[in-house]
Amino acid sequence: MKKTSMFKSTQIKIIFMIFMLGIILIGGLGMFFYHSLDTINISAQNNGLIGSTEISSQIETQVKEIQTQTKWALGIVAGIFTIMAILISLFLSKFVIYPINRLIKSAEKITTEETKKKKIASKKKDDVGNLENVFDAMTVELKDKLSEVSTQKNQIETILLHMTDGIIAFNRAGEIILINPAAKKFLSIGPEDNTFEDIFQKFNVDINIEKIIYLENWTSTEQRIQVEDSYVNVFFAPFKDDNERPDGVIAVIQDITEHVKLDNMQKELVADVSHELKTPITSIMGYADTLLEGDYDKETQEKFLTVIASESRRMARLVTDLLTLSRYDSNKNKTKKENFDLGELVKKCQEKLAIEIKKKNHEVRCFVTADVPPVYADKDDIERVVLNILSNSIKYTKDKGNIKIYVGFVYNDAYIKIFDNGIGIPEEDLSRIFERFYRVDKARTREMGGTGLGLSIAKEILDKNGGSIDIKSVVGEGTEVVIRIPTKQ
Repeated sequence: MKKTSMFKSTQIKIIFMIFMLGIILIGGLGMFFYHSLDTINISAQNNGLIGSTEISSQIETQVKEIQTQTKWALGIVAGIFTIMAILISLFLSKFVIYPINRLIKSAEKITTEETKKKKIASKKKDDVGNLENVFDAMTVELKDKLSEVSTQKNQIETILLHMTDGIIAFNRAGEIILINPAAKKFLSIGPEDNTFEDIFQKFNVDINIEKIIYLENWTSTEQRIQVEDSYVNVFFAPFKDDNERPDGVIAVIQDITEHVKLDNMQKELVADVSHELKTPITSIMGYADTLLEGDYDKETQEKFLTVIASESRRMARLVTDLLTLSRYDSNKNKTKKENFDLGELVKKCQEKLAIEIKKKNHEVRCFVTADVPPVYADKDDIERVVLNILSNSIKYTKDKGNIKIYVGFVYNDAYIKIFDNGIGIPEEDLSRIFERFYRVDKARTREMGGTGLGLSIAKEILDKNGGSIDIKSVVGEGTEVVIRIPTKQ
């Protein structure tokens, strides 16, 4: 718009200059003609022509004619200049100003459109920039959320992977949606087991997923299941979705095999103790009642009293062994560790059992290697272990048997190896011989005065003193017992 106004003012200026030029030319012509008249008058006066009336009339007539001609000439010139100004103005307007104005308007229009486009583009760019910023922020936030979710997922997977308890999640249709390795191991779940029924139907569990979900308060949600030789406890709990509607069931599986074994061992212990006490008590009561009922000779009385005394000692040993185990279990029996010579202790134990060895005509030899360092343990406890193992070898080896004892040193442990060629122990019983009251041959052991607690006590003692015991045996060939005891604190 400014450029168009500028060209319009230029057009006006040109027309104004033409008019001014015309005015100047007309004024110049007028002055020229008036100057010519003045010259004529002056010439006439100088020539003395003015005084004559006739001449003066002629001169005035000429002057008037010249003035008239001058006016016409000036009028014509003014008209010509006016026409020229109009024509020039029209020419400039049509062939110069108008195209230039059109060009300017087109340029302005193009410029305006470009400006608008630039503004729109700029606005779009700004909008796009803002949108990009929003998307960038959303992307960063989404990445953070996904990273957080991924981290939580990895944590949950790691927890489930390393949990000792089994976890199985079922949807409402009873299909598995999550399971960890522990659950597969406890319930022996194979690739073909994919539903609630597939897993628990084979264990004859009286429970189904519908009861757990919809009759939670009326259904037992805990079951004990036996899987081959193991026992597991399964706890069922329904879970809900965001709308508090039942969405499935979670089963938590705990391995309770050790608890069941301990429970069974406790029951067996009570039964064994009761049986072990009942037998001697019955014998004592029977023989005592027999002596009270009749008058027997001295030989018979001594025989009955011998049985009563033997059974009483057996009961005393049993009670002593039970008290010893109880003290070790409750950590009431404090060990008094000291340094002592293991070779001398083994020889001392051999001497204490010399009478039993002589009765069965065994050949017992003890070999002590050179430079066995002193061991660090409770001397009385280790003596009890050696006496127990050596007496077992003597008892369960037939007459005229061969027993060898080796005392040596390996690394930081001293060892005692006791070999015999006795009756041996069956391979299937070797894993249980350290259990309390476990006997390979109960009748034979009871006949020989054993309580079934000797090896259990020996293992407890060696555990308390940082040692170990290992037994290898072949039925009919003999038994090898290796005892290790530390030589350093």
